[in-house]
Amino acid sequence: MQALLILNIVGLAPRLVGPLTPHLRALADGGALRPLTCLAPALTCPVQATFMTGATPASHGIVGNGWYFREMAEIGFWKQSNRLVHGEKIWEAGKARDARFTCANLFWWYNMAAAHDYGATPRPIYKADGRKLPDCYTKPAAWREKLGAALGPFPLFQFWGPGTSIASSRWIAGAAGIAMTELSPTLTLAYLPHLDYDLQRHGPDMSHPAVRQSLADIDRVAGQLIDQARQAGRRVLVVSEYGITPVDRPVHLNRHLREAGYLAVRTEDGAELLDPIASCAFAVADHQIAHVYVARAEQIEPVRALLAAIPGVEAVWRGTGRAALGLDHPRSGELVAMADARSWFTHYYWLDDARAPDFARTVEIHRKPGYDPAELFFDPALRWPKLAVAWRLLRRKLGMRAPMDVIGLDANVVKGSHGRPVDDPDDGPLIIADRADALPAGAFAAEALKALAMAIVFDAAPATSPAPAREAVSSAGAADA
Repeated sequence: MQALLILNIVGLAPRLVGPLTPHLRALADGGALRPLTCLAPALTCPVQATFMTGATPASHGIVGNGWYFREMAEIGFWKQSNRLVHGEKIWEAGKARDARFTCANLFWWYNMAAAHDYGATPRPIYKADGRKLPDCYTKPAAWREKLGAALGPFPLFQFWGPGTSIASSRWIAGAAGIAMTELSPTLTLAYLPHLDYDLQRHGPDMSHPAVRQSLADIDRVAGQLIDQARQAGRRVLVVSEYGITPVDRPVHLNRHLREAGYLAVRTEDGAELLDPIASCAFAVADHQIAHVYVARAEQIEPVRALLAAIPGVEAVWRGTGRAALGLDHPRSGELVAMADARSWFTHYYWLDDARAPDFARTVEIHRKPGYDPAELFFDPALRWPKLAVAWRLLRRKLGMRAPMDVIGLDANVVKGSHGRPVDDPDDGPLIIADRADALPAGAFAAEALKALAMAIVFDAAPATSPAPAREAVSSAGAADA
C-alpha cells in the first residue's frame, strides 16, 4: 500500500496560491492544481462528510454545521459523533480492501466514535465554576498524554475565538507529524484552519497585512508537513472545503420571522431565548445558507414568500427543490435559503440588544442557534480587550463566576463568508496533487476524493476519469414543491 497524506487547508482558493505561498505553489507547479467543484452548502461539516464518504449531503445526512434535531426539539451545532454521518467512510473502505490499512484522523470533524485507528479532536474541559479549559479527545486515549508531552496542551483559544493564531494549526501539524513518524498510518488526514480566521475578519483582501501574514504562516506550516511526508515516501493531496468571498451585508432572517409573528421567544431572567417548540418558523443560519424549519405545511409558502422578499436573499427552496443544493434530506429545513454574493445570514433573533441572552456576547458555539463569526472579534466597545479578558480570568481564579462576555453584537464587522457556490472558480475550493498525472483535466468533484485516495493507496495509478457532472446551482425552481 502507498501511504498518503491528505491536508485540508480551510479557505485556500486557487487565487491565493502564489508568491505568498511558495511551498504550496511549488507543490502545485510540480504536480497539479484543479478547482474543486463547489459543493453547496460550502460549509465545513457537509464538505468534510463528502470527502469522507464520497456522497452528497442528501445521502450522508450532514446538511450543515448544525441543524434542528426534531426528535429532541433542539438546535445543535458542531456535534462530534461520527455516527451522525451515513455511508461508508474512507477508512472503512481502506480496511475493506486490506485489513492492514490504518488511518490517523487529525482534527477532521465528526472525529469521535469513529472506526479510524488514531484520532484527535478539540474537547474542552467544562468546570462547574464556569471555566472552560483547553483539551482534546484522542483515540486511543493514551495518545492524548503523548501529544501533550510533545506539543504542550492543545491551544483551544487559538483554534477559535478572538484570540485565534497560527498556534492551533502548528499544533495540529505537529500531531500529524508525530502520527506519521511513530504510528505510520496508511492514510493521514490533517485539518489546518488558520486561513479561515483572517479571511472572515477582513475578506480575501490581498492588500491587508493580516491576510498576507496568514497566507505566509499557513504556507510555512503546511510546507514543513508536506516535506516530512514526501521525505518519508508518502504521496500528498491538499484540499480545501470552500473559498471565502467578500461580504458587506448581514441579513437577520430570524428578526424578520419574529416581526412577522412566526418566531417565538422565551424570556429567562430578563433575556430572550429562541423557542423552537413554540415557533411557527425559525431559521438555523450557517454562513450564507439557512435551514428554515416550518411547523405546519400550510405555512411553508407564506414563509417562503416572506424570506424571498428580504434584501440579501438570493433564493429559497422548498420540498424537492432543495435537491438543487443536494439538501433534500429529512434533517433539512422545510425551506433552505441562500444569500446573495455580498450577504450572509446571522442567527440574531432579539430586537433589542439589551434583551440578548448572556451567551450572545461570549464564544459559545454550542448554545447559539446558528453560526456566529462575530466570535472572531473582540467587542469594539472594549477599550482594552486583553485586560478585560485578564480581569475575568482573575475573578474566576478567585472563585467568582464571570462570563467571558467580550464579543460584540455588531455583525457588520464580518467581511468574508462562504456557503453559496462561488461565481468564479478561482475564488472557490481546490485540490492540489503532488503529481501532474494524478488529477483529470477540468474541475474535480468533492465526491471523487475518496475514490482518488483509494486509487493512490492501492493502485498507485493516476486518475483518468473526469469529475462527475453537476449542474450549477440556480435559483430557478426555488419554489418547487
